[in-house]
Amino acid sequence: MKSKNLSIVLIFTILVSLTSCEATKNANNKQKGAVIGAAGGAIIGAIIGNNVGNGKNSELGAVIGGVLGGTAGVLIGKRMDEQAKKIEEEIPGAEVERVDNGIVVTFDENSGVYFDTNKANINNKSKQTLDKLAKVFIEFSDTKILVVGHTDNTGKEAYNLALSEKRAKSVKNYLVSDGIASSRFETLWYGETQPKYDNTTAEGRAKNRRVNVAIVPDEKMKEEAKKQANQVKG
Repeated sequence: MKSKNLSIVLIFTILVSLTSCEATKNANNKQKGAVIGAAGGAIIGAIIGNNVGNGKNSELGAVIGGVLGGTAGVLIGKRMDEQAKKIEEEIPGAEVERVDNGIVVTFDENSGVYFDTNKANINNKSKQTLDKLAKVFIEFSDTKILVVGHTDNTGKEAYNLALSEKRAKSVKNYLVSDGIASSRFETLWYGETQPKYDNTTAEGRAKNRRVNVAIVPDEKMKEEAKKQANQVKG
């Protein structure tokens, strides 16, 4: 009975602490990890929009991996909330979402990491933002990082696909040069095929020229959370 009560108190304490992060204020229990399924569909949706069920996104799902629930999920959620809050503090212009067991950070032309027209090199302003992001990744070392590139629909589709690949890899390579282990990274690119906004407007196209950075727990974090959860149960 004592261990059961301890488990309830632990979960309650963690859930209360989650509300301190702006990125989690509107997140429901499913997003926090308390009641979660086996796939990271919410993270995929945050990256690509409304095309989660598209079979072409199986590679994205494989990189994200399964989602832990129960006490282990709550413990991971607390750790990820801390990281999301840190990113919001360091990079106030970025869009930071806490979904499932992970974090999705979206950069567009108005939020810190952007590319000049038809270019894939990291400009000086983007370097400043990525330097801040790298510091957070170094502090929170028990995560995997997925960098995903997108473009608007201006120009030829094949060209846009290649451009989004170059931009995703440029972001990854810059973060690696900042001291992040390359083994933590995966890169994907979609060109113009996964718009989240209306490509018929200038504003929508600017938002579609984006880079997503998804942060998910690595196996070390998952195993540690499971271990702690079992200790609480025991």
